[in-house]
Amino acid sequence: MNKIGEINTSLPRVCHDNRSAKAFRSKKEEKRYWILLTTLVILGVLASYGLLVYKNPVPIDSPSFIPVVKRRMFALTAMVISAVCQSLSTVTFQSITSNKIITPSLLGFEALYSAIHTGTIFFFGASAFINFSGIQSFVFQVVVMVVMCLILYGGLLSGKYGNLQLMLLIGVIMGSGLRSLSSFMRRLLEPSEFDILQARLFGSVNNADSEYFPIAIPVVIIAALLLLAYSKRLNVISLGKDSSTSLGVRHQASVIYGLILVSVLMSISTALVGPLTFYGFLVATLSYQAAPTYDHRYVFPMALAIGFLIITGAYFCMYHVFNAQGVVSVIIEMFGGITFLIVFLKKGAL
Repeated sequence: MNKIGEINTSLPRVCHDNRSAKAFRSKKEEKRYWILLTTLVILGVLASYGLLVYKNPVPIDSPSFIPVVKRRMFALTAMVISAVCQSLSTVTFQSITSNKIITPSLLGFEALYSAIHTGTIFFFGASAFINFSGIQSFVFQVVVMVVMCLILYGGLLSGKYGNLQLMLLIGVIMGSGLRSLSSFMRRLLEPSEFDILQARLFGSVNNADSEYFPIAIPVVIIAALLLLAYSKRLNVISLGKDSSTSLGVRHQASVIYGLILVSVLMSISTALVGPLTFYGFLVATLSYQAAPTYDHRYVFPMALAIGFLIITGAYFCMYHVFNAQGVVSVIIEMFGGITFLIVFLKKGAL
């Protein structure tokens, strides 16, 4: 009886010890993570400081120095918002879909953004297109994008037979249709109207207006905090529907909740600076390499640091090293596209 009692009392202790799991496989990996994260944050701060004060045409002791810095601060604020939106939304979207290649662009945010602007200049002319700015236009674009995604989620993810793959397929079809429609309308524009439109369709922080910030910043902060609080549940969802359901997570409701936050962040980023198709993919891919862990509480900060460094470093190098203003987003998209091709060819399938 004493031996049986000893065995029975020792079993719970053994099971409890085996349940513990750490985010990193070793102390060495954890130390490497924090060193790398600190280094990226410092480099991002240095790049942002360089954007603010480097080659400032006005001396520091001049009264005009502060206004120049403030104007540069607007562009830096747009970079921060873009980095937060693109990095968090892409990592979340890839974890929900359990696919490290596809991006939230499949839901048609860039295509809808292009269709809205192309349709405005096509039906109402260049003067109306130029006047299509301000808080009203920003809110209108964000609301339209979010509503489109809510229709997709409500129609294709709700109910007993909700299917995530079908939703992605419908999103691809809708995006292709909107791109074709936009391309057709652009072919019928006057050359002068086409030039005005083309400047708006390239992603750039110069598209951002400081009037948008009082609306964009609070929404982005709330959505980002909700995603950070959602990270533990996202760890389970990334295991797949069957595994997460068996672990007690309401998979369908959790997926819809995460995708709504993704749609809000992507809508704000696209309406603020324009389409950045491969920027989020580049950030997410580098984050997975820099943070060798399944825990999104560590992946998210790494993605934020990498995303901020990429966009601030790219603008600093292009503006102050190569003196090539206006092509920064093209360079970022080029490297993101190359990274996409490398990952796709290495994996061999979606």
